Amino acid sequence: MSSELHARHWIDGEWVDAKDRIESVNPATGETIGSYTEATEAEAKRAIAAALRVFKETDWCGNRRLRAKALNEMADRFDARAGDLIEILALENGKVKAEAQFEVSMVPSKLRFYASLALTDFGRAMETSPGRYTTTLREAAGVVGIIAPWNSPVVLFIRSLAPALAAGCTAVGKLPGFTAQTNARMCEVFSEVGSLPKGALNVFTEARSAGARALIDSPDVPVISLTGSSKTGQAIMAACAKNMKRFGGELGGKTPVLLFDDADLDKALSKVEKALTVFAGQFCMTGSRLLVHRPIQDKVRKRLAARLEAVKVGPAADPLSDMGPMINMANVKRVEGVVESAIAAGAKVVVRGGPFRDGPLAKGAFYRPTLLEINDHSMSIAQDEVFGPVLVMQGFDSEEEAVALANNSEYGLAASIWSTDVDRPLRVARQIDAGTVWINNWAIVYDETEEGGYKQSGLGRLNGVSAIDDFVEYRTIIHEIDLAPSHP
Repeated sequence: MSSELHARHWIDGEWVDAKDRIESVNPATGETIGSYTEATEAEAKRAIAAALRVFKETDWCGNRRLRAKALNEMADRFDARAGDLIEILALENGKVKAEAQFEVSMVPSKLRFYASLALTDFGRAMETSPGRYTTTLREAAGVVGIIAPWNSPVVLFIRSLAPALAAGCTAVGKLPGFTAQTNARMCEVFSEVGSLPKGALNVFTEARSAGARALIDSPDVPVISLTGSSKTGQAIMAACAKNMKRFGGELGGKTPVLLFDDADLDKALSKVEKALTVFAGQFCMTGSRLLVHRPIQDKVRKRLAARLEAVKVGPAADPLSDMGPMINMANVKRVEGVVESAIAAGAKVVVRGGPFRDGPLAKGAFYRPTLLEINDHSMSIAQDEVFGPVLVMQGFDSEEEAVALANNSEYGLAASIWSTDVDRPLRVARQIDAGTVWINNWAIVYDETEEGGYKQSGLGRLNGVSAIDDFVEYRTIIHEIDLAPSHP
């Protein structure tokens, strides 16, 4: 990639530039790969106006066949442009190629699933009393503001966009500056979808928040869909209250992984490693809490330490890299500070990873996997989302204690349980306060099954049939007729 890359906004079917430009950086090298245009309130308002015009003045919201056609065509274009997207995502976001491919590959099926829902979603009709006919319609809510994060910008934007478009909404997306070139490549895909009305989908990029604030404050945007941190979600919910605006989305997580003494450790430890290192731990479902049955704790400590020390950290350009860089050096420093604070508070070091102090990788935002061991689950390292490749391990003596430790968190997004017992995993899964629980696996997600969290991990669900509920309103029409026979 050359330094000539320049990302712009996609608003009302046109590329929009501005004077304020910011550098796009390769996190593996610290080198500039291009620049992007930073959005202002003006770009956001222009995007909202375009989306509102399409919603009110065209048949988009009422034409389910058009919506299904557009979503299927979009899926076809993502299939055709997958190679491009994988390359720019790996370069700009830092994911190793296999992880970038995994992210991009999830998009077409998601679009096709919601294309099918656009054709099959329905309301209700009944004769509620003699001569009184009641029809309940599910109708599009209006313009949707979608705020997606930099850690998986392609699939997490589509995860909100697909059900919103299927419901008949139009959309304005706020995408992050850290992945501006990836955002622009996605918009190229959107521009190739001929059946998508001009202005139905608009995207702007910003590192700051002027555009996002305009989306949140606008009375013309009745729904906000967020994938982001719990603190960001709390702030947006408070701002949305002014206009009684609907808010939904997936927020933070602190996923517990429970290893019982009858777990298949060969299979389990391979997954535990990946649960920590995928996306360099910058994943809401990162397996960052390892709860281990004490009879196997020494064995797990030794074997897992060896695995984490063997992880090859490097750039996506190196096909031998197991884990890429974090998004930038600021986050490397932040995570290093979290680890140092945990050690100072009494956490025992099992594997001390951290940044590279010298050599060619020292220029990049790399952070080697770290494993800490604790006895006090109230420590911040066990409670707060690190958003980096740092794993904290703690022992438990009983099933009841394992459940109590797993639930001792303000988060409730996901959990993973490992046991070869026929009854225990499902019994424990029913007691875990989490929206998704995997048994003898981790991070298995399907388009047709709901995904979301309990407690501080979010509101509503994305993926599955329920995802469309965030984007619809119900209208009930009662029609009364005279049942008495008419006489000439």
